[in-house]
Amino acid sequence: MDTTLEIFGSIFGFLAVYFTIKENIWCWYFGLIQVTVFCFVFYTAKLYSDMILHVIYIFLQVYGWYNWKYGGSNQSTLRITLVKNIGFWISLTIIVSFFLGYIMQTKTDASYPYADAFITITSLVAQYLMIKKVLDSWLFWIVVDVVAITVYAYKGLYFTTVLYVLFLVMAIIGYLEWKKAYKEELKHGTQT
Repeated sequence: MDTTLEIFGSIFGFLAVYFTIKENIWCWYFGLIQVTVFCFVFYTAKLYSDMILHVIYIFLQVYGWYNWKYGGSNQSTLRITLVKNIGFWISLTIIVSFFLGYIMQTKTDASYPYADAFITITSLVAQYLMIKKVLDSWLFWIVVDVVAITVYAYKGLYFTTVLYVLFLVMAIIGYLEWKKAYKEELKHGTQT
């Protein structure tokens, strides 16, 4: 394991989440660097679901940037919204996590196949909702962070574990900040 890559990726991951909390489009640039680096980190740690997730994230960073910039009405800046059909998103997360975990357990030498799959699928749901600037995406990130902290600590990915502890704190802050911004938009009639 190359701890230099892990540290480098962690710094850019921290910056990506910081700028996400601030609703700053730079989050997608820093995120692109972070996810590219973590493809290698997770490959060497045999966390293959996480590695696949980060390959997908490379493309989602570009889509996220575009959507935040032009995804609002009349191609304007996107506004914060609330999730629709939370039961659907939770059910989807559980079912697909189990399916991916089963594949990883039976077809690979993956470490913690079900927990790793849960991190992957929940992260994809959270990332999709984040791209759409849905307030509730932060709640999915909080769950991801709690599970990831445990898995990464057991795998000896200590810098990544610290990063995810910071992500957990930042996700809580992000949820509170976005909730405040959402209420402000509602108050001023700028929310659709």
